[in-house]
Amino acid sequence: MFKLSIVSPARVLYEQDVYSIVVPGIEGYLGVMSNHAPLITSLVPGKVVIKESETHEKIAAVSGGFIEVSDNIATILADAVEFVEEIDIDRAKSAYDRAKERINMNDSNIDLVRAREALERAENRLKLSGGSMQK
Repeated sequence: MFKLSIVSPARVLYEQDVYSIVVPGIEGYLGVMSNHAPLITSLVPGKVVIKESETHEKIAAVSGGFIEVSDNIATILADAVEFVEEIDIDRAKSAYDRAKERINMNDSNIDLVRAREALERAENRLKLSGGSMQK
């Protein structure tokens, strides 16, 4: 086992010893187990799978950030992160709808990169929580 900490600007979400984690790295999903080689990499919006025991997993939605692994300690510094059971589906649907509207506007004042990132985060939250992206 190794120590996992998940921290966002809003709160410390998780601090516990775990068997393994799987995180969405920039090159694809990355698995970490005890005695993993040291590493630092960026995270993209996706699913974090935390294996707490041989039979129990916790799932979290992460919107991006970084992971550092060193000396049997993994630290996820996330822009935003929440366990799937905490996701407010109505709020995620509203964020999805707002982002879609902004992307579809023909307004040169709209920051399309930011709108696409917001859409990706909302899609991730809805997908992981079982919410629908359809009205």
